[in-house]
Amino acid sequence: QVQLVESGGGLVQAGGSQRLSCAASGPTFSTAAMGWFRQASGMGREFVAAVRWSGASIYYADSVKGRFTISKDNAKKTVYLQMNSLKPEDTAVYYCAAAEHYIVYPSRKNEYEYWGQGTQVTVSS
Repeated sequence: QVQLVESGGGLVQAGGSQRLSCAASGPTFSTAAMGWFRQASGMGREFVAAVRWSGASIYYADSVKGRFTISKDNAKKTVYLQMNSLKPEDTAVYYCAAAEHYIVYPSRKNEYEYWGQGTQVTVSS
């Protein structure tokens, strides 16, 4: 069974920073891409950032470009999301996602096979 375990959420003031981590585990899991999505209360789940494991192509939502940085540790099968200059509108549950197959559209939820349980990030004004 593939599991994605997230950590690093919590309460932060506007303008502050937070770092999320997501570790993938499973005896046969082969990573093709990992990403982060978020879901604010009453809203749909939206794309935040993604990275391909081979070649390390990186993708960001326009709303986080220049503020968030996604990175990975291949050996640990872990993806990180460094969030700087946080805004109240960044408040959401952040979900880690992973795919074993090549994905065409990294920003689309249905490209990913596995999801983490989510971690709450709350940005106070």
